[in-house]
Amino acid sequence: MSDEIIDVWMQQPNELFMSQPWLETVLRWTNTERVVPPLAGTLDAMDKAGVSIGLLSAWTGPQGVLISNDEVASVVDKHPGRFAGIASVDLRDPVRAVREIRRCVRDLGFVGVRVVPWLWNLPPNDRRYYPVYVACVEEDVPFCTQIGHTGPLCPSEPGRPIPYLDEVLLDFPDLVVVGGHVGYPWLPEVFSLADKYPNFYVDTSAYALHRLPAELVEFLRGRGRTRVLFGTNYPMLTASACLKRLDELELGEEARELFLGGNARRVFSLS
Repeated sequence: MSDEIIDVWMQQPNELFMSQPWLETVLRWTNTERVVPPLAGTLDAMDKAGVSIGLLSAWTGPQGVLISNDEVASVVDKHPGRFAGIASVDLRDPVRAVREIRRCVRDLGFVGVRVVPWLWNLPPNDRRYYPVYVACVEEDVPFCTQIGHTGPLCPSEPGRPIPYLDEVLLDFPDLVVVGGHVGYPWLPEVFSLADKYPNFYVDTSAYALHRLPAELVEFLRGRGRTRVLFGTNYPMLTASACLKRLDELELGEEARELFLGGNARRVFSLS
């Protein structure tokens, strides 16, 4: 496969992350073992699928840090051409969160910030997110989040696009938002936001491409070709598994190139 492929949602998990009880349903659905993949195995999985760059996410929740920003930075430092970091911060401590975003972007070279709403059971229009949005705008990095229902047995409502992300995008017109995990079952709301806001994007993480909703594939082929990014949610899904039936989407040359890597390179300012 000659296309440049950038995976916008990956984890290089540790034991703490893989031991979380809320992973049970996701691991069962994806037939993934509760084991920590070695970094060499992660690189091998990327190589087999032709993934040139993976965006590695840190994880922080109300119970504390699960994958630290410094752990992610260590992996990026070992393989700077293959990975870039996505920071995570504690919503309960806004001053420290802003300082940490600045450190991650300015000192560690991270290219985005991710907060997963279901983990906090807080929709993205909650006031605790707002300092994070200001920091993302000031540091010129995207805010990455999850949209749609949850794999874990947690409430899905925080992942509903409207009214929550609609209000955020109105309040922060300069904020770039990437909504991961497609947004099902609220796809009309997802498309509505994409039509309304030029700085709102969707990624396909957590879905093998042949399982994407038909209406998203149609959006990707047409008016949404500049707005959809490829992702896996590795290690729950590998890029090879996600891309196995890529040709069945019948994307045109431009839509395919943008989806697999071009959009990600532009949105995350990857050099």
